[in-house]
Formats: sequence, C-alpha cells, structure tokens
Amino acid sequence: MMYCKTEEQIDKMRASARLVSHTLAHIAAELRPGITTRSIDQHIATIIRDHAAIPSFLHYHGYPFHSCISVNDVVVHGFPSDRELQEKDVVSIDIGVILEGWHGDHAYTFVLGDPGPQTMQLIRITKESLYKGIEKCIAGNRVGDVSFAIQEHTEKKHGYGVVRELVGHGLGTSLHEDPQVPNYGKRGIGPKLKEGLVLAIEPMINLGKKEVFTDSDGWTVRTKDGSVSAHFEHDVCVRKNTAEILSDYAPIEEAERKNPNLFTAS
Repeated sequence: MMYCKTEEQIDKMRASARLVSHTLAHIAAELRPGITTRSIDQHIATIIRDHAAIPSFLHYHGYPFHSCISVNDVVVHGFPSDRELQEKDVVSIDIGVILEGWHGDHAYTFVLGDPGPQTMQLIRITKESLYKGIEKCIAGNRVGDVSFAIQEHTEKKHGYGVVRELVGHGLGTSLHEDPQVPNYGKRGIGPKLKEGLVLAIEPMINLGKKEVFTDSDGWTVRTKDGSVSAHFEHDVCVRKNTAEILSDYAPIEEAERKNPNLFTAS
C-alpha cells in the first residue's frame, strides 16, 4: 500500500533528508587517498547521533554498519572496512537516518582523482538520469514513466548496464515502502503516482553489462563483469506540477568542488 504524506509529515521528511545531505557534505570534505572506509562509517555515525537521529541502516535486516560505502565494481551495500581509498577510486556513499520517526535516505558517488573519460561520463550520465526520473514524479504519472526516463538516458542512449535486481522505493516511517521504482521499464504502466507520495529515486548504473552478483557476506552487490558502477539517490515528493526534491545536493557539490582530492563530473 502506498502512503501519501501530509504537509506536516513532508516537513519532517525534508528535515531528515537534509540531515543526510549535511552528513554527505561533511564526508565529501574529508575524502582523500589513504582514508579507510571504516573510519568514514564511524564519522557518519557520529554526525547522525550528534543531531539526535538514528542511523537507518544499522541492524536493518542484520546489516552491521551505519552506511553503505561501495567502491569501484561494488554497486551497492558495500561493507565499510580497513581498506584505504586510493587514487582513481569511485566511491558511492549511501546513508539513511531516522529523525523524529521519519526516514531520509540518499546517496552520492565521488571520485578520488581522474579515473579517465569513460568513468567520468558514466558518473555524469547517471547523475543526469536521476533528474530525468525526478522530472516524471508528478501526480497522475505512473511509476513506469519514471523508470523509462532513467533507462532511456542511460541504457538506450549510452549503452550502460541498468541493474535490474535493485530498485528505488517509497519512503516514510519505514525505510522501504511501496511502490518499488525500477530504473527500467515502460511508459504508462505501474502504480499511479499521487500527490504527497515520497520516493527514493536511485539509478544504479554500470559502465559494462547489467548483470550483478552478491558476495558471500549476503550484502555486497558487485558487477559481474568487474566494471565500475555509479549510484545517485534523491528523496522526492510527488507534486501536481513539479516534483519537490527533499534532499539537497548543493552542500555536497560545494564540498566536492573545494576538496582537491575529488574530481567532479560537472
């Protein structure tokens, strides 16, 4: 069942989403070669708790960390570890928080140094596809309209692999609510979008083929061909005329530009 939110509830979800944005911006300022993904996860936990919030991911279905940090061929759900980040690593960081009972959940992909034009184009196109999907988050449209927009921009125009096994989703007092929002599909099909519905739109796009597999830890999802993957995610409220993005990439992008260790696609 899909749950449409009141304006008061949307305000609370916006606050939760902006806390995720704030956290990602802090991390963006610190990313550098030599830092471990475990230390990043610990800093994320501190920021969240310093703001009287709860990490959404910790212990969710047994997940053992506060965030998902996915490097290079890891699509999503990467375990933080003592691995040190290296020059040219592609790092997707996905964070969820619970603030006053409401979830915020979004992700951003960073690059340490210049990994080459092919990888940078993948990251740029994946980010663009997120906004192509968001444009379709209008009351009266259907989930398939969102899905088609993302797939058309990534797979049909650029030949990238659109992951099938992992999808976007509704968001609210639960981390995952209906409807599921695939990153592939046909226009005009699927559940109809209603005003006040909040969705986590999250294209997960591979430089190579679409096939993935899950490591023995039961969580870490990798590209089957070893190609790099990119992941961007926004929290979006369906409106009558123009979708409202509840999360905010602006502070993340500013921190990214100011960090000399990061290479930007824009």
